[in-house]
Amino acid sequence: MKISLVQPDNSWEDKSGNFQILTRLITPLFKKTDIVILPEMFNTGFSMNPVKLCESQEGETFQWMKSIAVMGNFGLCGSYIVEENGKFYNRWIFVSETNEVWHYDKRHLFSMGGEDTLFSAGNSRLIFSYRGVKISPYICYDLRFPVWSRNREKTDLIIYASNWPETRRNVWTTLLRARAIENQCYVAGSNRIGTDGSGIRYCGDSMVINARGEIIASDETGVECSLSADISLTELSAFRFKFPVLDDADDFSIHF
Repeated sequence: MKISLVQPDNSWEDKSGNFQILTRLITPLFKKTDIVILPEMFNTGFSMNPVKLCESQEGETFQWMKSIAVMGNFGLCGSYIVEENGKFYNRWIFVSETNEVWHYDKRHLFSMGGEDTLFSAGNSRLIFSYRGVKISPYICYDLRFPVWSRNREKTDLIIYASNWPETRRNVWTTLLRARAIENQCYVAGSNRIGTDGSGIRYCGDSMVINARGEIIASDETGVECSLSADISLTELSAFRFKFPVLDDADDFSIHF
């Protein structure tokens, strides 16, 4: 499978502008990849203004995603602000070229930025299969919590859609590699660049990492671009068979 990560310089709280930016970056990937991965809140930037920016799950952002997925013949994913039953969610959506849809609500809300006071946290993990690959998605701050990201069902690919600040760049790269090593799977982290409306700077560092913790593809720091990498289930299975770490993992579960 070929996966592609898009690293945009988002326009602050400007959905139409971001659709134009992302379409420009995604169009060269049409019919050349299996999955396109977008950052967290790719249509607005990491905004704490959900009343103004929210929409239904199948609102304008979803419709844009669906049209791009069909034209590109791939799965398209990323998070945006969804209102449901009077609550706001930082929701990750995956839509396929055949209109299959999966979603995940961010579990760990960033309290230092006030996200926990405005949004509702998710309480369930998502694992689904697309084109033969088992995928588990998470959003930004989730990366810091290894128990939540734990690979219990032999997930092949973990995705982190993020708006991760430049000041914590070392944490981003370190934890992405740690999640790949401890979970014996591929990890893809998609991040933005530029400066948002709150003055926070982002440097990108989007990357794909294999189960050994090796970076197999990475975007240029601070540059708006996309990257692609091939992931091999044959190689992953062979490594797990040779070095079966997950067979010795502790057995425990999370209680809410």
